[in-house]
Amino acid sequence: MPDDETQTPTLNRGPAARTSHELHAQRLPGAGEAPAPWLLRLIAVGLVLAALNLRPAITSLGALLEEVRDGLHMSGSVAGVLTSVPPLCFAVFGVMAPRLARRFGAGAVVCAGMAAIAAGLVIRPYIGSTAGFLAASALALMGIAVSNILMPVIVKRWFPDRVGTMTGLYSMALALGTALAAAVTVPVTGALGGNWRTGLAVWAVLAAVAVLPWIVLVRDRTPAPGQSAAASGPAAARTEAPALRITRSRTAWGLACFFGLQATAAYITMGWMPQIFRDAGVSAGTAGLLLAVTMAMGVPLAFVIPRVASRLKQQGPIVVVLGLCGLIGYGGLYLAPAAGAWAWALLLGVANCAFPLALTMIGMRARSGAGVVRLSAFAQSTGYLLSIPGPLLVGVLYQHSGGWGLPIALMAGLMIPQMAAGILAGRDRTIEDEC
Repeated sequence: MPDDETQTPTLNRGPAARTSHELHAQRLPGAGEAPAPWLLRLIAVGLVLAALNLRPAITSLGALLEEVRDGLHMSGSVAGVLTSVPPLCFAVFGVMAPRLARRFGAGAVVCAGMAAIAAGLVIRPYIGSTAGFLAASALALMGIAVSNILMPVIVKRWFPDRVGTMTGLYSMALALGTALAAAVTVPVTGALGGNWRTGLAVWAVLAAVAVLPWIVLVRDRTPAPGQSAAASGPAAARTEAPALRITRSRTAWGLACFFGLQATAAYITMGWMPQIFRDAGVSAGTAGLLLAVTMAMGVPLAFVIPRVASRLKQQGPIVVVLGLCGLIGYGGLYLAPAAGAWAWALLLGVANCAFPLALTMIGMRARSGAGVVRLSAFAQSTGYLLSIPGPLLVGVLYQHSGGWGLPIALMAGLMIPQMAAGILAGRDRTIEDEC
């Protein structure tokens, strides 16, 4: 049957050779093919589950930081190092994400990332030393780092006509996971016997569940939108590199600085805000709830802001509004941390929505899928690198000044350059125009 052989040459390889490959080809579309609706729904579920796991490793620790410090005999400076580990890992491991995605596929990398999060969260509470705790945290954060970078890429790859909506969806899920971990870690720890180790380890279950949807995409090598199959892979990356020198783009640098400064504020908030309230006389449970309120503000706003931002030519006005909320929140935290605690938590929650705005601008400031990959890696890795000193400096200032006045003044002061960088990044242009 020559006609059949011409149309399907894989028949000559025998049943065993074609089974896994051909069945996989039926599941996943090639370049230019429309994916099946059920597959898009599965990817949307995978995005939501992955996003739910991108912050509990951090906010669950913030809620129990005092107990962890006592249990592992940490000083304030060492605790500051611990709160600086997330941005450090995001900067170091985030650089690897594009190369790993080209070699193994974005779905496979996210799948491995979820598995790394689960493993790190199980191991770190029981390892018994500060160094081991940091190493296991780094394993979980490595999984978070590569997934952080690839979320915008996967949205651009599978939902090119719904970037704002899908970015809002997974940003909302990310905010929900952040708030959930902050709110329930303390009561769950109490319900499980009061052991902080169990309270931290329980979050590994959610990460394990998130692995499942991504298994379907482990073998997906379909090129990103705007790339042909022949133009994907390492050779194409080498040939494209001279054409897109992202370090020459002012927009890319503005976005990296904006991302770094909002990350600084976010990780200081997640790592230290419960302690600020506890030192002001607020109970541990209430301090955890206040952090949860801050994070929960991102649930509705993380869905609304990307949709609004994607319809505007310039995102500078949104940047300014979020920055002013942050300035007022930090001012209140300085003057009356306990009396106005709920109001400050709400305002800082609004300010923290600079994160989904930054993710949306990553998708808008590049015209092609390849450009989004490079911009996402550059802006997030460079941004997280810039954010590393912030939480550490807060810990040092707190320990040596004996109070929260100087750390809060630092947090408020950083909002000014954040607004300036955001206005630069929010201009109506793409990196391809500048490189």
